[in-house]
Amino acid sequence: MADLLALSTRIIDSGVADEPVNRVTHELSEVDDNLVMVESFSHVVTWKSPEGLVCFDTSAPNTGAKVVESLRTWSSDPFHSLVYTHGHIDHVGGSGAFIASNGESGNADPRVFGHRHVEHRFDRYRLTNNWNRFINQRQFGGVRGELDMLILDSKEHPKTKDVALFLPSDVAPLTDVIDDFQGITIGDERLEFHHGRGETDDHLWTWFPEKKWLASGDFVIWNFPNAGNPQKVQRWPLEWAATLRKMIAVGPELLLPAHGLPIEGKARIAMVLDDIASALEQLVTDVVQLMNQGANLIDIVHTVKVPDASLQKPYMRPLYDEPEFVVRNTWRQFGGWWDGAASRLKPSRDEEVGTELAHLAGGADVLVARAVELADAGNLRLACHLADFAGWAAPGDPDVHEARARVYEMRRKAEPSLMSKGIFRSASRESETVVKRTKDAN
Repeated sequence: MADLLALSTRIIDSGVADEPVNRVTHELSEVDDNLVMVESFSHVVTWKSPEGLVCFDTSAPNTGAKVVESLRTWSSDPFHSLVYTHGHIDHVGGSGAFIASNGESGNADPRVFGHRHVEHRFDRYRLTNNWNRFINQRQFGGVRGELDMLILDSKEHPKTKDVALFLPSDVAPLTDVIDDFQGITIGDERLEFHHGRGETDDHLWTWFPEKKWLASGDFVIWNFPNAGNPQKVQRWPLEWAATLRKMIAVGPELLLPAHGLPIEGKARIAMVLDDIASALEQLVTDVVQLMNQGANLIDIVHTVKVPDASLQKPYMRPLYDEPEFVVRNTWRQFGGWWDGAASRLKPSRDEEVGTELAHLAGGADVLVARAVELADAGNLRLACHLADFAGWAAPGDPDVHEARARVYEMRRKAEPSLMSKGIFRSASRESETVVKRTKDAN
């Protein structure tokens, strides 16, 4: 059993993450009396109340059963409540395993708490099922290969095996719908559910006033905040910061995130929350200031930065999302989708632009050769533009696409965040597919 609090304290106090902080081990660790954390994707924090086990999140579809198995080594008490910190699949997808465990022992289904927008999210997931599968394949495809973490089996669709449900059919619906705030008592303990927008619009954080515990969900993830994800719906960086400030105000002594390590100590927790909030506040302030001066999006992207000293902190590293994407999300929140370039208001197709540029340059091979030169010289941003133009101009040319794949593989290796790596790896695979198809045909 890992001493998560000792590890967390050492890493925060030293400023050096010399061990992984986001782990998927399915290992159970005690973090306080009658309180455990199972490290998974996402973690499941569980309190043994006098009325049964109260779980914060349920992990993903393919990890929920493993979490239940770990919890059953600690307690055979029935699951009294499941609290969805928000409706992302890695937080609600394993709920079926918790329901099944109660059923196997003859107990009633647990209560399921969540913000009212969770139900709206579930409706949207059903509407955009395949889109969500596609974007998660890209997002998680650049670091450890294709993950099946969020891709479910197709029991509901036996005649179409390539169709899978992004939201599993056994995800437990809400029984208790929370609005902005609600207090409840379980046993003799009061719990307070607070709503705040941040990574999502349906996020809850839970405060135990007597115990000084705070279950933060994804408001703290031991990475730079996931406030800019390029493939997902609107995030709320300024509201995220405001919620962190509310957390500081209640004075938690034990912080329980859904990703990363638990944190103990009032001053240490306040420092971490303040660092995250301050970075988000400054970023939004800088973006809006430039918007008010009439700057366009690309100029803002290349101007607004988070100081390196902040990004080097163990709980702020841009290894999942990154500040550049939060800049874009801030623009979208306050300024809409148009980036300020007149030609991109009603653009031509990429293939048309690529073909015209290739014609002017003397061929797609010339464009992609220059892309490789730029990439080798370290100018990967510009190299990718030319590689794309070449690929669009010559969609079936294996030589062009072999070079494009090389450029994007170089770009992937140079990027810090999982989101960038995944998207650039996806681009490389697109061109690799063209090369393979041509070779197979010959």
